[in-house]
Amino acid sequence: MTSPLAALALREFRLAARIGGGGAMGLVFFLILVTMVPFAIGPDLNLLARIGPAILWIAAALATLLGLDRLFQADAEDGSLDLLRMSGTPLELIVLVKGFAHWAGTGLPLALAAPVFGLLLALTPDAMAAVCVTLLVGTPALTFIGAIGAALTASLRRGGLVLSILVLPLMIPVLIFGVSAAHAATGGTVPFLTPFLVLCGLSLFAVVLGALAAAAAIRISAT
Repeated sequence: MTSPLAALALREFRLAARIGGGGAMGLVFFLILVTMVPFAIGPDLNLLARIGPAILWIAAALATLLGLDRLFQADAEDGSLDLLRMSGTPLELIVLVKGFAHWAGTGLPLALAAPVFGLLLALTPDAMAAVCVTLLVGTPALTFIGAIGAALTASLRRGGLVLSILVLPLMIPVLIFGVSAAHAATGGTVPFLTPFLVLCGLSLFAVVLGALAAAAAIRISAT
């Protein structure tokens, strides 16, 4: 017998592959943003290497927003969200499963592909490894911060713009410590573990707070 949460995760993967190509769309968007930077600032390899981690993190944050508006909106429109809310499974666990399914289809491929895209920005092997590790740790925070906005805008039609305005300012601390950790790993003045551990703490805090806040927003919207 398949557990309800496992069945929900499998459903999320199938829906993502059916309506948006899953992680492929995020990777293409990620690649477009990274490719545009060298054309915009010129062939200065030293400058590209210096700002490369920041560019990859900004591109990952924007790519994470893709599909977030459908995280709860599609279920709200077809009535699935009401069925999930009235099921015996805690709503917080449902939000966790949906959030991690979104991360596995969007954030995880971006983190794994970051070293390849780092070649376009003249990053050193150490910088590529640092960006990959920080993205693996930090992208769950981006996803669950976005889940809060997705739950708040689930009842709005075309709420993607409102969602972006709500969650992008909240993603700034994650971007700051993610980029700081990547720079620290390549010879910065701050030890790598200091911003990296803060980034880990932000991700844990965002996962817990995101699940609780998104579940509360869904309950309030249903009343």
